[in-house]
Amino acid sequence: MLHDSKIAGIMYNQNLDADIRSVRQTIIYCLKGISAYSHQARFINHHDDDVDNFYFEALSAVINDSLSLENLINVMIKAGKMSVKCMEVLDKANNELFKSPSPQKVNVKTKKGPFIIVSGHDLKDLEMLLEQTKDKGINVYTHGEMLPAHGYPNLNKYSHLVGNFGGAWQDQQKDFDNIPGCILMTTNCLMKPRDSYSDRIFTTSVVGWKNIKHIPKKNDGTKDFSEIINKALELGGFKEDEVPQEILVGFGHKATLSHAEKIIKLVKEGKIKRFFVIGGCDGARPGRNYYTEFAKQLPNDCIILTLACGKYRFNKLDFGDIDGIPRLLDIGQCNDAYSAVRIALALADAFNCTVNDLPLSIVLSWYEQKAVADLLALLSLDIKGIYLGPSLPAFLSPNVLQYLIDNFDIKPISTPEDDLKSIFRNS
Repeated sequence: MLHDSKIAGIMYNQNLDADIRSVRQTIIYCLKGISAYSHQARFINHHDDDVDNFYFEALSAVINDSLSLENLINVMIKAGKMSVKCMEVLDKANNELFKSPSPQKVNVKTKKGPFIIVSGHDLKDLEMLLEQTKDKGINVYTHGEMLPAHGYPNLNKYSHLVGNFGGAWQDQQKDFDNIPGCILMTTNCLMKPRDSYSDRIFTTSVVGWKNIKHIPKKNDGTKDFSEIINKALELGGFKEDEVPQEILVGFGHKATLSHAEKIIKLVKEGKIKRFFVIGGCDGARPGRNYYTEFAKQLPNDCIILTLACGKYRFNKLDFGDIDGIPRLLDIGQCNDAYSAVRIALALADAFNCTVNDLPLSIVLSWYEQKAVADLLALLSLDIKGIYLGPSLPAFLSPNVLQYLIDNFDIKPISTPEDDLKSIFRNS
C-alpha cells in the first residue's frame, strides 16, 4: 500500500495545488459517506437517480484539472445536497419497512442465556436474524450504531430483542473479549478480532476479515444464519441476569415533532432555553471526553438531541426531563442527521425564523467519511456556527478551512467551559 500510494495515493501529485487537493479529497470522503448510506437504502430496495448520477459527476470533477477552486467548492456543496437527499431516501426506506420510530426504553445490561450481538448499521440484517432466532431461546442485543433499532416497531416487536450491549465501536475488542456468545458485524466499524473471540464473530454484507466466517446473501436476497445460531447455543451465554439499567431511544423526527406543540410552549414560557445537537462519529484518541463534559455542564433548561456513536460518551447519564420532555433525545444513527434537520426546520417554521436564528447549537465530533457527508449536508442547508472537533480534518488546507470559517462560521472546539460561555454570550 505504501508503494502504491506513490502512484495512486492522495499525495501522488506533489505539484497539485494544496487547496485543490483539499477540496478534491473532501468531495471523495463525502462520496464514500454517501455510498455507505446508499448501500443501506439499496439493500432494502430504495435508491435515488440524482444521487446515483452524482457519483459520476463528482468523480469526473476531482480529476478535471481545468476546474477552478471555485468550481470544485460548488461541487463540494452539491455533495452536501446529495448527502441530504440520500439520507432522506434512507429515512423513507427505514420508516416504510420498519415503521416510524417511537420512544422505547432499552436495557443496557445483560440477561441470562445464549445470545447474539448485532453491530453495524443494516437494520434488514437484524430483522432477518430476529426472524430466524425466534423461539430458539437466544437473546439478541444491539451494539454500536444498531442501538436505534429498538425504536422501530417492526423490530421492537420481537421479544427476544432484549437490549443493547457495550459501548461505541472503538471499545469492541475490550467488550467482546472472551464473551460466551456470538457477534454479527453487518457493515463497517469492525476492528481486528482478538483471538479470544475470533471463533464466535461473524461478518455479513460489505464487512469482513481474513479467516473470519462470512455469511453471504443468497440469490433471493435472504441469508442463512443457522451457523451463528448453532454457535450461540453451543456457547451457552451469560449465566445470570444483571440488574437492569434502561436508556431511552426512538426520538426520530416524527416522534419528536409529535410533541412540537408542547416543546414550542415550553420555549415560549422560558422553560426550554436552548437546544444542542451533540453527536457524530466517536473514536479512541484523547480529547473526545470533551463531549461528555460538554453535555454534563449544560444547564437544566437545555435539551440535547444526539445521534450516531458519539452519543455513547454520555447516553447512559441521567439528564432528567423538562415538564415530561426528556432532556436527552436520541435521534438515531449517523444517517439520522436528516431527522435533526427535519426537527430544526420544523421549529424554525413554527417560530417564523431561519434555523440559524433558533436557540440551537450544533456540536459535532467527526471521525470518518459519513461524518464528512453529514457536515457537508448541514453546510449545504446554510447552517452556520457549527462547533467541530476534537481535531480538525487533516485534509482541510489552511485556505479551505478559512473559507469554511468565513462562509459558515465553522468553529473548532476549545474547552467545554469556554465554548459554553461563547454560546450563551452570543445567544
